Amino acid sequence: MSSTAPAYYNADAVRQVLTWPLVNRAVESALVAIVKQNPDTAATSFAIQPKRSFVACGNEPGKILLTMPAYVGNYSLESPRSPGEAEHTRSTIACKLVTSFTGNPLRDPPLPSIHAHVMLFDNQTGQLSAIMEGTDLTTWRTVSASLVATKYLYFRRFGSKTEHERTINVAILGCGVQGQLHAVAFCANFRVKKLNLYNRTLARAQGLADQLQRELDTESGTQIKVCPSAHEACQDAHVICIATYSTEAVIKFADLKAKQGVHINAVGAGEVHFSELDPDIYHQSKVYVDCYANAEAELVGLPAPITAEVGQIILSGNYPKEVEITIFQSMGMASEDACVAQAVQDCILSSAKDS
Repeated sequence: MSSTAPAYYNADAVRQVLTWPLVNRAVESALVAIVKQNPDTAATSFAIQPKRSFVACGNEPGKILLTMPAYVGNYSLESPRSPGEAEHTRSTIACKLVTSFTGNPLRDPPLPSIHAHVMLFDNQTGQLSAIMEGTDLTTWRTVSASLVATKYLYFRRFGSKTEHERTINVAILGCGVQGQLHAVAFCANFRVKKLNLYNRTLARAQGLADQLQRELDTESGTQIKVCPSAHEACQDAHVICIATYSTEAVIKFADLKAKQGVHINAVGAGEVHFSELDPDIYHQSKVYVDCYANAEAELVGLPAPITAEVGQIILSGNYPKEVEITIFQSMGMASEDACVAQAVQDCILSSAKDS
């Protein structure tokens, strides 16, 4: 094998090194970099990220190739050898390729409808350095974006470091893959007093509740409740994570906690990304996104103006007011994939050196 042959990291290799501190740091770096976009200033991070492309694979419907390239420059990652300490600044070239073949689950044997891989390139020579299985990476970075958004759009409105001190009630609407990992991640990263679960199929919500009861630290004291309606799940929630394919509104303004600030992470992947929330919620909320360019392309018709990118809030400290309703309209970015993939590769290479 040539010494320049790219490394291949399968799903198991990626899964073994994924941790919330690693992924959160990488996602936060990407959210900040996309705001600056200034390659002429060596002291600041920046990202160059075109809109994702969609390529139909023949005339048969339901077969699509998506490409998501990004260059992220002058950013720092947490050192895998010294957690908590930032490495020197670095730059990453990456491209995520995603295929969506909706007929795959009907095959014999069935296959997942979505396959994702991230390619990493040497930033000096442009040579392909690694190919990384990207399904878990994508799921984790999506959840991490919700965690980072909640940290800055909800907790920081009450003061510095309150994400470590303040208890919250969390509602999870939609208990599929994203809802499941959101539930696990919020309990792992924040002090969740009460976790309300709602799913259109009650059995799936109950299954997640049973899983969490087995896995959560008993000392956390988190109360887990399966709710028969979205209204019941949301009525006492400080933070709501909604991840469904619904084409109709799942919750309305009257479902939200009365007269107190609420933060919503809207992660749904339906045909219309903002269909999960009723327009009356948007009309009384401040909306934040990961990237303006993505929003302009994929949030056409959004019922409210966009207040800012999350990265802008991280940089400026201009946090929402305590009683405001905020929505993080999560779209996902190639720069997030790039930074997380780089962090994963760094961790794998560091572990190999230590062994």
